[in-house]
Amino acid sequence: MLIPRRTKYRKQFRGKMKGNSSRGAEVDFGEFGLKAQSRGWVTSRQIEAARKAMTHYTQRGGRIWIRIFPDKPISKKPPETRMGTGKGDIEFLERVFQKLLINFTWWVNRKDSKGNNVFEGGFLGLDNIGVFDRSNTIPGGGVLEQADGTSWMAMYCLNMLEMALEIAQHNPAYEDVTTKFFEHFVYIAESLNRIGENWTGSWDDEEGFFYDVLSMPDGRYIPLKVRSLVGLSTLFATLVLKKEMLEKLPDFHKRLKWFQKYREDNGQYLVIEELKEHDDILLSLVPQARLEKLMKALLDEEEFLSPGGIRSISKINEHGYNVNINGQSFGLDYQPAEGTSALFGGNSNWRGPVWMPMNFLLVQALQTLGEYYDNNCMVELPTGSGNKVCLKEVSNDLASRLISIFRKDADGNRPCHADHAVYSHDEHFKELILFYEYFHGDTARGVGASHQTGWTGVVAELINSVSRFEKMKKKMMEPALVP
Repeated sequence: MLIPRRTKYRKQFRGKMKGNSSRGAEVDFGEFGLKAQSRGWVTSRQIEAARKAMTHYTQRGGRIWIRIFPDKPISKKPPETRMGTGKGDIEFLERVFQKLLINFTWWVNRKDSKGNNVFEGGFLGLDNIGVFDRSNTIPGGGVLEQADGTSWMAMYCLNMLEMALEIAQHNPAYEDVTTKFFEHFVYIAESLNRIGENWTGSWDDEEGFFYDVLSMPDGRYIPLKVRSLVGLSTLFATLVLKKEMLEKLPDFHKRLKWFQKYREDNGQYLVIEELKEHDDILLSLVPQARLEKLMKALLDEEEFLSPGGIRSISKINEHGYNVNINGQSFGLDYQPAEGTSALFGGNSNWRGPVWMPMNFLLVQALQTLGEYYDNNCMVELPTGSGNKVCLKEVSNDLASRLISIFRKDADGNRPCHADHAVYSHDEHFKELILFYEYFHGDTARGVGASHQTGWTGVVAELINSVSRFEKMKKKMMEPALVP
């Protein structure tokens, strides 16, 4: 249908129709004209229907000029349908996409030295989470094949794919780009999960976890078996392709099915475990069988699960972890609060505390996986309790634990403020909430800078998420009204 390519304003008011139109009321082209006798809205569909009718009647024997254009966007939603999800600024999204495409290409060309779709991102913001400084030269001249660096690039792929799919609905030229990012994601997922070919991959099936792998110049591969957010970050790369969207992009859907069948016929790694016609499609780094194993560690109270969320390093490292590389010993241990490591001066400790932004990504990923699997993927919460729940319940439980960091207990104390009486009893400070940089892995006490609203502030969205979940759950439990 007709739609303006560009508009002066992003939004237009509907306005009110008063009087008769004075412009476009004269016959400037041709010999005859049709003029409305009363006020009213004319849609793009009506204009197109009129054009077809006139063209058909004249047997294409004349010329037709249409002096009106549907330039005012007006939408109408069905009753009891929430607002939102309207048409966004596609032009802006396209400009951003082009800039991100340059950045993505840089990472692919500079941080994948072997060209095997496994990335060596280096620092990645997780300061001292490794046994040595990951941003500097690796001991013995090796290359660190990073599970989290590879996961970030996989998530980057899916973000770019999602953007390209949105743009492709308005610009068909982008359908080719969508295929590129889908295929790139498949190759990354294959490399991360691969076993054999003189490389064990990042996945350890016996331990049910993803690890960094140190590639040595002599051809050896040394897995660095630190159970940390490095391995859990593989959950972040998750996207569900909705069937409604796939129907709008039939060419992309056709290529997707062909690519999947090609890999199946050649015995290659399949990202899409079940490709059903007229159904949603899940893209995830972690296959369901491995997901269930990974969740055992994630939801174990003796490992990652704490009262205030997911720890950055498993608690099983309380007694330390050590690895020998070319005669040098490297190690770390579980440090739930302030860091004692010399790496990066001991600040921004990633060896045990709960970090809000990483937990937020976990909550979002589990919510996406839960909506796709529904009750077809049940896990124990906590591990070993025998309490089986779906992934949506897990996502909601984690969000609730993160919110509890800031909730008052029976004595008026908030876990984030620990035992500082001024924040619980002083009338001037008892309603003050500090957004700490990170939180104690066992007690949820605030640690580090106390003003990290930029990322700890996402707890506000978690509150909304829990509220929506509880409302939905309550509605489902309400008895049906029988007339």
